[in-house]
Amino acid sequence: MAAPDDFDAWFRLLQTPGLGREGARRLLAAFGSPEAVLAASPVALTELGGPALAATMARPAPECEARLAAARAWLAGETLRHAITLGDPAYPPLLLQTADPPLLLYVQGRTELLAAESVAIVGSREATPQGLANAREFARGLGEAGLTIVSGLAAGIDGAAHEGALAAGAATVAVVGTGPDRVYPARHKALARRIAETGAIVSEYDPGTPVLPEHFPQRNRIIAALARGTLVVEAAPRSGSLITARLAAEAGREVFAVPGSIHSPQSRGCHALIRQGAMLVEGVDDVLEVLRGTRPAAALSAVPDADTPADPVLAALGHEPATLDALLARTGWPTAELSARLLELELDGQLARLPGGLFQRRVAG
Repeated sequence: MAAPDDFDAWFRLLQTPGLGREGARRLLAAFGSPEAVLAASPVALTELGGPALAATMARPAPECEARLAAARAWLAGETLRHAITLGDPAYPPLLLQTADPPLLLYVQGRTELLAAESVAIVGSREATPQGLANAREFARGLGEAGLTIVSGLAAGIDGAAHEGALAAGAATVAVVGTGPDRVYPARHKALARRIAETGAIVSEYDPGTPVLPEHFPQRNRIIAALARGTLVVEAAPRSGSLITARLAAEAGREVFAVPGSIHSPQSRGCHALIRQGAMLVEGVDDVLEVLRGTRPAAALSAVPDADTPADPVLAALGHEPATLDALLARTGWPTAELSARLLELELDGQLARLPGGLFQRRVAG
């Protein structure tokens, strides 16, 4: 776990206005530690990223010290509250394998569960009674088989999955999109308390962070990354659960979906996943056979490129925009090597960087 002085440096680095995770990782790669970044001279920062970077690092957030004091107070408030930074021995190993790992995690509960064999169970907030029952039964059965159940503490399927795990006496991890001291929805306060007592609540957001819609898609990447597989129980066509499933597939993890009635809107997302290659599951054994290695899972299908270029990165990119996570999964390249090649292709005019972290091939006209 981060020592107090280390935590302060990480916190202050991440509070730098406009820097973001990618910018912070670039600085850490160059200088080696957050302490070294914060102590770097304007000349060194200008050499690395130009005067804009030097100016950014010279302007600490006005509220930084107050937020730091609040974070320290939260960490000291109860036992089993931890701050885990990138590179910490307790950092979740599966999360390290992704392209966009959080640099700082707040954990209330058992940190060892972040490295346990786990499966994510996600689905609709507006779940049907049958969907809720299915989520509980899958979580109970998978928990009894020794798997940790990961979900997002949301209403509907998420809450039912946590409840099913707790009913089985199994471990469960809730990844939240607020600060670790907030519970959303509020009706899950008792459930969150039970999870913290025997499992873990995880957030990359500082204590005091309120409910913000843009945080939940970011939260989903952590859910997908912590688990060896993601099971979608119910999902409407535009459900956030489909984002989690996509992120899991792009990270090379297994994706499972529970089929439902063709007349139910809450089944359409699962049916779409199955058409794309997610494994249709009817019971706990279907999931266990894949995760325990007795049955191969299907991969989510990719559209073949009829005009495949010679460059392997462009070939992996195809003609549709793709994220760095997707390209890492398709190429198998190390993150640093792939990022360097993407930059070369961008400078050479062969691909464009789009909003939202997407890359797209340029077609010669």
